[in-house]
Amino acid sequence: MGHQHLQPAGLAPPRGYSHVVSGRGRQVFIAGQVAFDAEGRVVGAGDLRAQTEQVFKNLGVALGAAGARIEDVVKTTIFVVNYQPEQRAVIAEVRSRFYGLAQPPASTLVGVQALVLPELLIEVEAIALVEPPETA
Repeated sequence: MGHQHLQPAGLAPPRGYSHVVSGRGRQVFIAGQVAFDAEGRVVGAGDLRAQTEQVFKNLGVALGAAGARIEDVVKTTIFVVNYQPEQRAVIAEVRSRFYGLAQPPASTLVGVQALVLPELLIEVEAIALVEPPETA
């Protein structure tokens, strides 16, 4: 993929994300994904790990619908209800399985009071850049 992951001088090395990602291509904006299954039922009520796994599964489905892959994601924003620092390890572990060996995107984690339903604990939105097809 033609994305550049940059580590600017003067910024501490990131852990599990990139400070700067640049690239060219068609922009794909993925709405915040929550822990709903395909029928709209909440998966893993009260379980941050289960909900995070469902959220990233849903993100993969949404990306695929737009002709994008996980490697195309350049920015995510993660919203966590009543965020506590010890929750970061759970989110990071699930997230790293989703990204695999790909360089992680730029990312922001935000603690929030609530999401759209009280059973939901995490929401992730994403921006991807898909390289345009080469012309002959």
